[in-house]
Parts: sequence; structure tokens; C-alpha cells
Amino acid sequence: MNNNPGIIKRIFSSVWRALTFTRSVVVNLVFFILLFAFIGVLLSGEEQIQVPKKTALVLNLVGDVVEQKREVDPMEAFLSEAMEQKEDKPEVLLSDIIDVIGKAKKDDRVAILVLQLQGLNKAGLTKLQDIAVALEDFKSSGKQIIALGDQFSQDQYYLASTANDIWLNPQGFMLLDGYGRYKMYFKSALEKLSINQHIFRVGTFKSAVEPFIRDDMSDAAKEANKLWLADLWMQYKEDVAKRRGFGVENFDENIDTLVSKFSAAESSFAKYALNNNWVDQLKSRQEMRTELIDLVGKNKKGDSYSHIGYKNYIAATSSPLGDSGELTDVASDKVAIIVAKGTILDGTQKPGTIGGDSTAILLRKARNNDDVKAVVLRVDSPGGSAYASEIIRQEVELLKKAGKPVVASMGTYAASGGYWISAPADKIYAAPSTITGSIGIFGMMMTFEDSLSKMGIHTDGVGTTDIAGFGPTQELTPGMANLFQLSINRGYQEFIQLVASNRNMTVEEVDAIAQGRVWSGKKAKELGLVDELGNLTDAVVAAANLAKLEHYDTLLIEKEQSSRNKIVQQLLGKSASIVSYFTPGEAQITIDLATNSARSAPLSQFINMMTSQLSQIEQFNDPQGRYTLCVACSAN
Repeated sequence: MNNNPGIIKRIFSSVWRALTFTRSVVVNLVFFILLFAFIGVLLSGEEQIQVPKKTALVLNLVGDVVEQKREVDPMEAFLSEAMEQKEDKPEVLLSDIIDVIGKAKKDDRVAILVLQLQGLNKAGLTKLQDIAVALEDFKSSGKQIIALGDQFSQDQYYLASTANDIWLNPQGFMLLDGYGRYKMYFKSALEKLSINQHIFRVGTFKSAVEPFIRDDMSDAAKEANKLWLADLWMQYKEDVAKRRGFGVENFDENIDTLVSKFSAAESSFAKYALNNNWVDQLKSRQEMRTELIDLVGKNKKGDSYSHIGYKNYIAATSSPLGDSGELTDVASDKVAIIVAKGTILDGTQKPGTIGGDSTAILLRKARNNDDVKAVVLRVDSPGGSAYASEIIRQEVELLKKAGKPVVASMGTYAASGGYWISAPADKIYAAPSTITGSIGIFGMMMTFEDSLSKMGIHTDGVGTTDIAGFGPTQELTPGMANLFQLSINRGYQEFIQLVASNRNMTVEEVDAIAQGRVWSGKKAKELGLVDELGNLTDAVVAAANLAKLEHYDTLLIEKEQSSRNKIVQQLLGKSASIVSYFTPGEAQITIDLATNSARSAPLSQFINMMTSQLSQIEQFNDPQGRYTLCVACSAN
């Protein structure tokens, strides 16, 4: 009898042993990385990252500027940083940027601020305006700002325009192309695949579903989009023109004018930017480096200028103590800030997305905290689930019933569901460039009976009712379609009634400016959809005034970390600082155009557009299938 194991068993045994070995190696590797990093902290003392006595603070932003970061596993974040791996979709907190600029203004060690913005991706005009206010305030101290780069995208240039001096590489690129709204349409593709789409909506301008029922943008959508895009573009032009000292006509919107100027600049984008007074000087990287050395001296290595990147500056200056080294006075009365950022979905969601249940829990915490006297709901959302939006709205109403004023502060977007959760606030603040409104509702489903029949697959059976067993493999009956449409109609009436009762308007007045139409914050104030134009700070002051507070602090209420994540962060906190400190080349004008290009390759753009539009649909989880979402809420 052959006692040798079979070949299949031997193969699986070998594979298992290999997997076990690999797992042990990985676990041991992680352990030793943590061990060595922790030992490094102990041996290096408490102050590893130090701000040089005379230095340049480099605002080297990489990724999207956001109100709230996505939840990231701290172990994964630490290992990525330790291995010097680039984040897949890096994010930068708006509050971190503003805080860093404010600290640097008062810090005598910081002589100048350098804007190195090659890695900045998306921000939105509202966030850019908030950062620009902080940069202008920095200059009021008498310190200079210098912006430099091999290229400037439109968002990057908005911040660069605040600088005293803008330097562009002689071989650099810069072109201000304005705001546009373009997306792909799938109607013909769906027809070729025999996929039947069923759309239920209310609102002439509710264009969220147009990509699935048309091959082009409707005239109504074009009319609405042109209005708010033109408003944002004019704000951009006026802000930049004022800072640069030229007229709003200096943006070359006409292609013939652009080509003529470009030809006169010897077909050089850098010279074209210089001739247009968009930049002040053309300098090579070495010339930039040399001039910065003249301003702040050399670094310790002597190979570049004295500088500290903003991440290291945060690590070097973060402390629970005040400037005197003593605990600062802490007021007992609080104005709570709760951030609602991202698409609104049902249930519990991670930070970076708004969950009906998870955001309601945060509002409930504010209501049950006796120290909290008022609440600011910071909304940066294009909307989403109508049901989840309603769950959040109910918690806002309960806060008001508890005697705690609520002020809504709108960020880049507060449209559709984002407006739904803002409407019941005692006061609504928006930036002039906030994209808001889009008061409408829709439902959408696809059925695949025709697609499947072409493959010889059919659905059949019996049920005790007309709706028993209905699913995406069956034809949508007229009765079911009518049922869904009635539900959508009801949702729209609830929406406009909600707005009318909270904004002291009639239902007819709301309906006239609703219908899914998008407005800028500036126009929304004229229409009565918001109360005041202002930023988060203005909203906090307003909330304190409503609560009649003279002495108060702010309190950020956010999702509590798991016990495991708390332990990991406590263990890695100082270790991560050591890893960050020893990461080379943080801000020495070493720009990787291949990875930080503001303009992706055409194929990547196409894939990203498709992925973005389709993944958004996949996220939908409203229990009634009703959505109040502004898909048009982005400009590029």
C-alpha cells in the first residue's frame, strides 16, 4: 500500500507552508520596524524635529484639500510612511493648513513662506479662498511669500497669486482654462447592451440621471450650469486680478487671443505667463534655490536653503500647552463643530463619508453634552440618500428643542441632501463660491431582462401578489413604475415643504427656485436660501452669539477611534515623527512631474471619469431608493 500523500495534497501543503512562512516574515518585519522606530524615539530625546532659527516654511501640499480626512488604518499609514510609499489618494486637512499659516505668522523663526504646490490636486474655490485669507493675513506681519514651481494648475495658481513673488521654471507650464462641467453619457451604450434604465425624478434641472437617459446635456442643465460656473469663474478672476494688479479681462478666454499671445511669446508657456503678468520671474530650480539661500541661509547639509516642510512644522509646534509652557485657560462653555463631509449614505459610515446613523450619533453627543451650548454643522456634501438626510435633520431639530442653537456652515458644496440637512439650522452661512441648492429628488433602477434574453436566460415564476419576487432580471411593470414615481413626488414635496417652513417662504416660492437647480452661495443669499456669506469662523461666532456666550471654546466632535487604533496610535505617535524627520528631500525643489502632474494622461482621465460616475451609483443604499444628489457639483 502506498502511504505517500497524493500529489494534490503535497502541492497544497507546500503552498500552505509558503504562506505561513511569508506571514511570519511580514509580522516579524512589522515588529522590528516598530521596535527600531520606538528605540529611535527613546534614544533621540523628546525634540527630534526642530524649527531652524531663521528658515523658510514650505507649504508643500500633496493631494486633495478636504474638510475631513478619510479613515485610514494607523498601522497602514505608519508602514507606508516608513517605507516611503506614496499614498494612493493623499488628503490634506484644510484646518491644518490654516493653523500652520497662523502659527508661522507669529513665529520669529519663520522668515518667509514658500508655496511649493506641485502636488496640490483638488481643493475647490471655497477652500482656496479660506487658505488665501490666511496667506494674506500672514503677509500682514511683514513677512514675504514666494511661490515657485515647474507648473501651476488653476487651483495652484489661485494660491500662488497671494505671493509677493511668483517664480516659474523657464520650461514650465501654466494655462488658466476656466471652469467647465463635462461628463460622459451612456444612453446609447446601455441601449446596445439592452439594459433598460428606469428613471423617476422631480425637478426640471435635476440632471443627476441625465447620463443614463441622454447622450448629451439637456438645455435646462446647460442653462443652470452656465450660471453658477460663470459666477465662480468671475470670483476667481476678480480675486486673482486684484492681487496681481491687472484687469479681469487678462484671462484670455478667447482662443484666438490666446494663440496670438502664445505665438508672440515664442510658443513658450512660461514666457506667455510672464508676458501676461501671471508670474514675476522665470528661474531654473538652481536659481530658485540660490535666491532662497540668499534670503534664509543654507540648511545644515549646505546643499539647499534652510527650510521646514509644513508636516514637520506641525510636529515641531504641536503641543497641548500654550506659548508660555503652561496650560492655557479652557472655557467650560463649548461651541461644538461637527463635520459632515462627503456623499450622504444610509447607516454607519467612516469619516470622509456622511452616514445617516453615524452623523446622527455625533449630533446626539453634542445634545447630551452639558458643556456644549451651541453647534456648528460644517457641511461639505453634494447630497445622497434622502432617508439618511432626514435622519440627520431630525437630530438637528432635537438640538434646537434642547435649547442649543445650530448654525450650518457650508463649504465647497452643500447641495441636495447637503442642503436638506442644513435647512433646519437657526442660521445658514455659505461662502460666495459655495455650490448649493439643487433642491430636487430622483430614483433610478436598471433591469436586465433584455440583456439576459439575448444570452438565452429568462426569469419566470409565480407569486401571491403583483409585486412578489420582483427583481432586476424582470420587466418593470407600469404599476410598479407608477408606485416609484409617486414615492419620488412625495419626497420632493417633503423637501420643498421642509425648506419653506425653515426659510419663511411659501411652498410656491421654494418650488420656483428649486426644481433641482444649482446656485452659487452668492446667488443663494439673494434668493433667501442662506442667511449670510462667511466662513467657518463667522459661523462659530454666530453660534456663540445665538447662545449668548461671551467666553467659550470650540469642541470638535468626531467619531471615536477603536481601542485597537488608539493603542496603535499611542505606540506610533512619536515613532511616526522620527520616520517623518528622517525622510529626505522634503522641500528642496525636487519636483516629480511624472507623479505630481496637475494634468493626468488622457487614458487615466477617461478611466477616472467612468469610475467616478459608476462608483457613485454603486454606493447608493437609500432604503426607499430616493436620492437628493447634485452630480453636477464639481467644476474643472
